[in-house]
Order: sequence, then C-alpha cells, then structure tokens
Amino acid sequence: MVDDHTGPAPELRSLQPDEWDSAYGNLLRAFGGLPEADEERRLWRELTEFGRFLAAWDGDRCVASGGAFSFRLTVPGGASVPAAGVTMVSVAATHRRRGLLTAMMRRQLDDIRSWGEPLAVLTASEPAIYGRFGYGAATFQLDAEIDTVRAGLSVPDGTDDVRLRYADPAEVLDACEAVYAQLVPGRPGMPARLPGWERLGVLDPESERGGASPLQCVVAERDGATVGYARFRVKPSWGPGGPEGEVALSALDALDPAAAAALWRFLFDLDLTSSLRVRGRPVDDAWQYLVKDVRRCRPAVRDALYVRPVEVGAALAARTYRTPVDVVLEVEDAFCPWNAGRWRLSGDAKGAVCEPTRDTADLALTVRELGAAYLGGVSLTALAAAGRVRELREGALAEASVAFGSDPAPWLPHGF
Repeated sequence: MVDDHTGPAPELRSLQPDEWDSAYGNLLRAFGGLPEADEERRLWRELTEFGRFLAAWDGDRCVASGGAFSFRLTVPGGASVPAAGVTMVSVAATHRRRGLLTAMMRRQLDDIRSWGEPLAVLTASEPAIYGRFGYGAATFQLDAEIDTVRAGLSVPDGTDDVRLRYADPAEVLDACEAVYAQLVPGRPGMPARLPGWERLGVLDPESERGGASPLQCVVAERDGATVGYARFRVKPSWGPGGPEGEVALSALDALDPAAAAALWRFLFDLDLTSSLRVRGRPVDDAWQYLVKDVRRCRPAVRDALYVRPVEVGAALAARTYRTPVDVVLEVEDAFCPWNAGRWRLSGDAKGAVCEPTRDTADLALTVRELGAAYLGGVSLTALAAAGRVRELREGALAEASVAFGSDPAPWLPHGF
C-alpha cells in the first residue's frame, strides 16, 4: 500500500499491554520481516516496561514504536548510574519522512529526563540516524575469526589448576550470573542485569544456530567455586584433509587471568575443530595477548554502544576521572537545550562536580562528542583531530583527554 500522507497525523502514545503484538510485528517487519522463535518473543514481551514504551498509530495500525529499558550502567570509577536503554525503534516504510522518529525521540528524551536518568544509551542498526539526536559511539567491540591450529596459545601460571566441566547452560545460570555480577563494577559500559535479563544469554532457538549445535556451556572452577564460564556452539565440517569444525563463542567471563586462559585454551583445543569465531568482545580482550600469532586471528573492530547525556551536569558528576581535571566545557545541544551552555567540571579519582558557569570556556564540543568520550573509550584528543572538539585554552585538551580515559576499555557485553 502506498501512503499519500493525507489524513490526520498518527497518534503517539504510551504502548499498552494488549497492543504489544501489533507494535512488535511492526518492528519485525521494519527489520526484514523474519519471524522470531516463540521463546525469544515471549522473553522480550516479559522484559518490556510498558510505562517506558511508545507507539504511533494510524487508525488501528501501529506505524512506529520505541522504548527504553531501565538499566544501571557502570561508568568510570565503578559507579552504577541509571540509564535508559533505548530499544525497539522502528518506523513503518509507509510512514517515513513524516517526523515520527523525531517526535518519538523528543518525547522519549523528555520522559527520560523526568525519570531522573542522566544517560540514554542504544545500539544502532544505522549509526547515521542517531547522531542528530545527540548519541555518540562510546564503546567498540572486537570480532575475530581465529585459526586455532596456527594461532597457538601461551597460558599463564595457574591455568592447570583450574578445573573445567560441561554443564547445562540453564542449570548453572545462577553461578554464571554471579561471575558476571562481580565483573560489572570493574568495566565501564557493562549493565547490571535486572531479573529476567539473565535468560537472554541462554536463549537457544534452532533458527539462530546456523547449522551449529545447541548451546553448550563449560564452567571453570577452583576449590569448588565457579570462577568463569564459556557458552558456545560447535558447527561440524569436514574437508579433504579431515575435520574443519568451527566453534562459535557466545559468552565468556572469568574472574582472573588463569580462569580466562583455561577457558580460551579449552575452546582452542576442542576436538574436530580448527577455527573459533568470536563476536562482540572487549577491544582489550586478553586472548589477543595469549595467542602466539595474532595475524591468524583476523581481528576486526566495530561500533557498539552509543551514549547520550540527558543531563550533562549529573552525567559528568556521576563518574570519576583518571587524573585531576578542572575545565569549562561549552556544550552545544540543540535537541535538549537545557544542556546547552558552559559547564565547569572539577574532579579526580575520588569524585567530581559539574555545574553551570559563566566562566570562559576551555573546550567546545557538542553533546554527541561528550557522549562518545563519556565512558573513556574514545579520546577527546582523537575527536579534536577530527575537528569535533575545539581547544579554547592551551593545554585544556590534553588535561581533559587524559582525565576522561579509562582502563579497562568500556564494553557492552550484550545487546538490548
């Protein structure tokens, strides 16, 4: 059907429980129309927070939708900060160029501000869309296709002391979640998983396996305690020279280097396999420094989490800074004008204050660049080299760039 843009404008309102199927159907169609497994669909419905989801209606047809999960996100310094996880954004192809996306983003950011959440975050199907709403790429992820036969591993002392055992992914879910929870405060970008979100990691619809095995799990133990786990699938394959199976890693978390190395060595050594496919790992992931030949791993980096400060002052005050910083930021934010203007940021490794000021600006940037730099994975110096940050006081750029940085690198472990 061709829409002629006549008639009343679609009505934008909060999504009601009995409207969820219609809105989700519109979302699936916008992303290609492929159906999802019943278990996956049920989980997303259970996770939906109806007071935080919007939909636009043209008569009885849902033509646009967007929502925001309530997250707590780790920021540099280890604090867990309220953040709105923007998700399920779609506009029907019949209703493009009518301002629906802009209207949803406007309403959503106003709502997020009213909820007292200083950050909005999302993963972008098309990054060019969200920059105009103030979202900047703040974390990146590492993918790799590892030739496990030729790359080789050199593991640290203590690796042989770690015991590995196979386990049903669902039966050891609580133990694995306890490992994940211990890691969350130590790496910016990681969300604390609220009840229900742990089930995302063990969803195993056959349609998602791509010819590989059902999801498998190995847990790492020391002195009877779980210190790590890996979830993966195996895709058997045979060539003229024999077995060429592939291991596809789904998740790997560990509490110490030896436990991590034991899990990586297990994945490298699986019988009848010669490759390991890795997706969505931290850009500083330890396996890169265990392999003997990184060229056999074909690493690739891509964008992951996009961050948008909704309340600049509260967002910058919520994190700490690697070195002392006292800088005045001239922030441009046309979409959320309450952020526009000068902000004095004073902080160090113990805490920070960020308040409006009339003092002369030291750096000028848009809220998009502020979001990109917020978690410490994108340097202000790099953004300045691209012309996205302007230094107005000599020395201010170096001071702020070092202070904003983070070790370890920020990481989003799963989508939403």
